[in-house]
Amino acid sequence: MPLAVAALRNDWLGARDFAVKAITESDNRASEQLWSQLGEPADAARQVQAVVAEGGDTATVVESRRLRRGFTAFGQTQWSLQRQARFAAELPTIPDAAEVIDLMQRLSSGDQWGLAAKGIAAKGGWGPGVHGEYLVRQFGIVPTPSGQWGVALAADAHDGAFETGVDVVNTMTDWLLSRLPTLARY
Repeated sequence: MPLAVAALRNDWLGARDFAVKAITESDNRASEQLWSQLGEPADAARQVQAVVAEGGDTATVVESRRLRRGFTAFGQTQWSLQRQARFAAELPTIPDAAEVIDLMQRLSSGDQWGLAAKGIAAKGGWGPGVHGEYLVRQFGIVPTPSGQWGVALAADAHDGAFETGVDVVNTMTDWLLSRLPTLARY
C-alpha cells in the first residue's frame, strides 16, 4: 500500500490503472510498473520509505535490491507485523491514501480471504520461504466500537501451500472478530 500511495502522488494519471490492478488483483507486473515510475530503485525505495514513515514506522527499511531472483525488491522488505499494523492504523491519516483504502475494499474474488472476506479494507501478500514454507500475510483497517484498528496477520504454512496459509489467516480473522467487542474496550 505504501508503494501505491507513493506512485499515485508521483503521477496519478500514469499510476492509477496500475494501482487498481496491483491492489485489487494482486498483479505483480502492475506493482513493478508502479515501482519503476518512481525512478531508480534507490529513489523508489526512498519514496516508499517516506510513506511508511508517515504511517508511524520510521524503523523499517524498504528494500531497493532484488535479494532473491524472481521476486520484487520491495516485496522482500522485512516488515514486522507490529509495524504493519501501526501503518494500517495510520493509513487513513496519510494524505492521498483515501483512494488506496477504497481499492483495499474492492479486492478481486481470489483475494477475498481473511479480513477482506469480512468486508474489511485489507491487502494480503504471499510467497515461498527459503526453506520450503509458504508465508501468507494480510493487514487491514478494522472498524471497532472504539474506532479503527490496524491489524496485521501472518501464517507460515510449513506444507508450502498458499491455501494452508489462507486457512490459518481465515481462522485468525474469525477469532479476532469474534472477540472484537471485548478487545475494543482496551
